Amino acid sequence: MVDVERPGAQQWVPGSDEGTAGPAGGHPDVDALRAAAPACRGCELWEPATQVVFSAGNPHGRVVLVGEQPGDVEDTQGIPFVGPAGRLLQKALDEAGLQRQDLYVTNAVKHFRFEQKGKRRIHQTPELAHMVACRPWLQAELEAVDPRVLVLLGATAAKTLLGGQFRVTKERGVLGPRDTTAGRFDVLPTVHPSSILRGPPEQRDEAFAALVADLAVVTEHLARA
Repeated sequence: MVDVERPGAQQWVPGSDEGTAGPAGGHPDVDALRAAAPACRGCELWEPATQVVFSAGNPHGRVVLVGEQPGDVEDTQGIPFVGPAGRLLQKALDEAGLQRQDLYVTNAVKHFRFEQKGKRRIHQTPELAHMVACRPWLQAELEAVDPRVLVLLGATAAKTLLGGQFRVTKERGVLGPRDTTAGRFDVLPTVHPSSILRGPPEQRDEAFAALVADLAVVTEHLARA
C-alpha cells in the first residue's frame, strides 16, 4: 500500500510481560521497532514465513489502521496491504477522503500464517497465542506513533486490542474513546477488506460502500479536531 524505508538496526525486542517497555533512556521509535522485529521468536510463525512484515506509512500519522496479518503477497514483498485486500482498502480510503500522509498501516500479527497445499499457501486465521505473542510489538508501535484515531480492521485486530468478547459486527462504524490493551484511543472498528472479497459477488458493491462509510466517519472526525 505505502512503501517504507528500511532503517538501520537497533536491536530491541519487547518483553513478554511488559510489552511497551523500551531500552534504557526511552521508548523505541517505529524505525527501531521495524529493525528489531526480524529477531522476534515469540511464536512459531517466523519459521515458515518468508519474512516479518512490519508496517508502512507515516510513523507519526494521525490514523493507525490495524489489520489481521500479512497475506501471501505481503509475505513475499515485506510490506503490508499490497495484495488484493490492500488495493481494495486503498480505494476505500481514497473514496472516504483519508489522505495517505495521515496513515500508518500495520497488522496485529506480523508473520503470515498459512497451510501449504501443493504450491499454494492458504491463509489461516491467527490463533490467540499468535495475537498475544505479537501484541507487545503493536503496543509499542501505538505508543511510538501516538495516533489520533485507531481503525481496527476485522476481528483479529479487535480481539488483540479490545479483548475476545468484542464483536465488530455489532459496533462497526462507531467511533469513540475506548480503553485498549495499548492505552486509550479514539477507536473505530470496521470489517477487514478481505471479508468483502470473500463475500458473495452480488453483495460486494454494498459491502464496499459500507466500508467507505465507516472510514468517512474518521475523515469527519479529523476535520473537526
